[in-house]
Amino acid sequence: MKHITLILTLLMVATTAVARTRTTQAQLKNNSQLVEQIPDACVPDSLLRDLEPNAVTLKGYSKKASDSRESFFVTNNTNHRISHIRLLMRYSQMNGEMLHERTATVEVDLKPHETRLVAIKTFDLQRLFYYYAGPKPRKAATPFKVAFRLTGYDIPVGR
Repeated sequence: MKHITLILTLLMVATTAVARTRTTQAQLKNNSQLVEQIPDACVPDSLLRDLEPNAVTLKGYSKKASDSRESFFVTNNTNHRISHIRLLMRYSQMNGEMLHERTATVEVDLKPHETRLVAIKTFDLQRLFYYYAGPKPRKAATPFKVAFRLTGYDIPVGR
């Protein structure tokens, strides 16, 4: 009788066992690609200064349709500390048609060759767009590309 009870118990456990639930996200992508720079010919002369365009690089740009902020990594490629980076940001549809252009000031303090993650308020107030290289949203949204041009930065004195 003990053997039958044991066998029945094992059968009940085996038949009621639920399939394992996966809690990890499948197919994560590393989005550390460089953000495209706006060529000199497409920037007004008033914004072109004696700045080395490669003094700062942006990579890993991220903006989901539901996000109120855009985030990206900023790297200081100079040999001195910089802060308050000013960028001309140009947002365009996948066919190249421009959606929006703005100047953004990024509050950051970077040592030479240092990289930091920063976030700025998004241009997309209605939350209708998502960055094309990020995850596709469940809701209806339009993909976009972004390009930037360094227009200025501060060199802090002291410290």
